Amino acid sequence: MKVDEFDFDLPVELIAQDPPERGESRLLVLDRASGKLSHAGIRELPRRLRAGDLLVANDTRVFPARLLGHRVPSGGAVECLLLRRDVSVGAAPSSPGVPRPSDSEDWHALMHPGQKLKPGACVLFEGGEARLHGEVLARLFAGRRRVRLTAEHGTVADAIDAMGHVPLPPYIDRPDTPADRDRYQTVFASSRGSIAAPTAGLHFDAALLGALDAAGVERTTITLHVGYGTFKPVRVADVEAHVVDSEPYWISEPAAAAVNAALDSGRRVVAVGTTTTRALEHAAREGSGRLRAGPAEADLFIYPGFDFRVVGGLLTNFHLPKSSLLMLVAALAGQARVLEAYRDAVARRYHFYSYGDAMLIQ
Repeated sequence: MKVDEFDFDLPVELIAQDPPERGESRLLVLDRASGKLSHAGIRELPRRLRAGDLLVANDTRVFPARLLGHRVPSGGAVECLLLRRDVSVGAAPSSPGVPRPSDSEDWHALMHPGQKLKPGACVLFEGGEARLHGEVLARLFAGRRRVRLTAEHGTVADAIDAMGHVPLPPYIDRPDTPADRDRYQTVFASSRGSIAAPTAGLHFDAALLGALDAAGVERTTITLHVGYGTFKPVRVADVEAHVVDSEPYWISEPAAAAVNAALDSGRRVVAVGTTTTRALEHAAREGSGRLRAGPAEADLFIYPGFDFRVVGGLLTNFHLPKSSLLMLVAALAGQARVLEAYRDAVARRYHFYSYGDAMLIQ
């Protein structure tokens, strides 16, 4: 299967740069059985689902993972995107040039300019009264660095929250604003750890959740922390040769019980987003068809031909051409039908990507 088969034309002006009000997005509905397309608003989701459906969302919380600072002592500008905390090593400073911290953490990060930031390089990030000292400890794969962050006051997490910037996706061509701290966060968000929002969840507000409850749609949440791999382009010619980055997830006892009960009774499980889908389907394979509570790492690449064991419906945003996320959607609804739906969405001027409109596959 060729990656080029998942390409489509997208006018740049349809890439959403700013979010709509919660609950005001458009909704394209694709019926898997008939291939029929219909058009609605996200407020109509409760009547598009069935009483007894189980809606599963991702409750991860985005943290302000983009840090701006400068090299010490040269003063050259530095940008750092924190990817994942490294808890496999000790926290004591490795160099006398880094002050003894009140708190210290090691992180995997992407840093710019990478060529100048070799092991031993020191950087300073500051904003308001918060200051973080960083020391590059090691080079890792794919241009990543292991960096030790030490806070002058309080904790590293507090300093990141005080000075960090919302890590908006690269296709949003503007600086982040204070409003993004709230809007690039779902109403489900509770477990800190993502550098990107599970964007299908951005459409919900309290009123929509109440309407789903009134319609008899059950709800539960799981946690998958979205990593940089969500933006990883597919750089191979053959779909089967692509490898997705693993992402940590955790399923609670109540969530596992709710999903297993829905499957046992023949009720439909509807995933809110591709991240939820990956976690559910990975967990089902680890548990021989049933979900087990606890932590795991999802390294599942879902593309056409995949055998879905849990997910029977999907609410998702519109994804990049030739992306692994588009391939996941095509795996559930069929490649030809999804690309036809995308062409229709372009013709009707739907908005695409993180701050864009929604698509329901059922």
